Amino acid sequence: MQYRSLGRSGLKVSALSLGAWVTYGGQVGEEAATACMTAAVEAGVNFFDNAEAYSGGNAEVVMGNVIKKQGWKRSDLVVSTKIFWGGEGVNDRGLSRKHIAEGMNAALKRLQMEYVDLVFCHRPDIETPIEETVWAMHQLIQQGKAFYWGTSEWSAVEIMKAYAVARREHLIPPLMEQPQYHMFHRERFEVEYAPLYEEIGLGTTIWSPLASGILTGKYNNGVPDGSRMALKGYEWLRARLESEEGRSQIAKVRQLSPLAERLGCTLAQLAIAWCLANRNVSTVITGASTAEQVRDNMSALDVLPKLDATVLAEIETILQNKPKPATNFRAG
Repeated sequence: MQYRSLGRSGLKVSALSLGAWVTYGGQVGEEAATACMTAAVEAGVNFFDNAEAYSGGNAEVVMGNVIKKQGWKRSDLVVSTKIFWGGEGVNDRGLSRKHIAEGMNAALKRLQMEYVDLVFCHRPDIETPIEETVWAMHQLIQQGKAFYWGTSEWSAVEIMKAYAVARREHLIPPLMEQPQYHMFHRERFEVEYAPLYEEIGLGTTIWSPLASGILTGKYNNGVPDGSRMALKGYEWLRARLESEEGRSQIAKVRQLSPLAERLGCTLAQLAIAWCLANRNVSTVITGASTAEQVRDNMSALDVLPKLDATVLAEIETILQNKPKPATNFRAG
């Protein structure tokens, strides 16, 4: 396992991490979650991502139970949660001081922990003054309930506004952003955020490296039963797959298959390694419903050294349908 600094901080996170979105408390039960998390720890993973919204809080319950039952040393782990959607009540969502405080307390209770290492503002809240949110996140850290705070799916402008408020008021600024990033979703990460990596030392914990499974190749011939896109509540993913853009992406996945075969890896491993090759990625959050999937994903680290400048350029040609130099990537 590789360990990378989370932005401009002293915190080290495993280059590959494990997230609870969709699976824990929903698609899989505690037994499967235990197997997945154990396989991840055995591979050197130290970062586990969660959110109050995942399975209505059940994902945090499952993760907390697994960590407690396995007896893992808390200081060896980096655990996160995200605050925004905490319930149906009028004040159970958003980034008000009230919901941030109450949402964190509820998350810690579900996780059976005294603190999380990272807490994210899960989405921007246009109804709450940014000053209120920044102060509330600062207070969580001052109270010892979190060590670092950041954002998820915020624009660069919104992140910089929060950062400016923190500096002006002598508060703890946001450290990290959790954006979607994969071969088919690049503009925000590679272009919009580009100035923030140097200017404020923004760290990143990227999600959906496999484009919700598209980059595994399993949807090349339709939607198989039991897959994420076949789940109730994820019809939007299936609609995206069946759109013109989705069909174009599937065509590119088919073109990537011979390259993966030549490198001796799966399409999933290639896609994850491609994300890891970007120097601005602190950690890639993977998802899995079986221990075997976890181990397969971890093997992406073995693929990373194979992504030299020639291979990266070949991938870029397939993705862009024309030659284009790959920037911000460290050739293997």
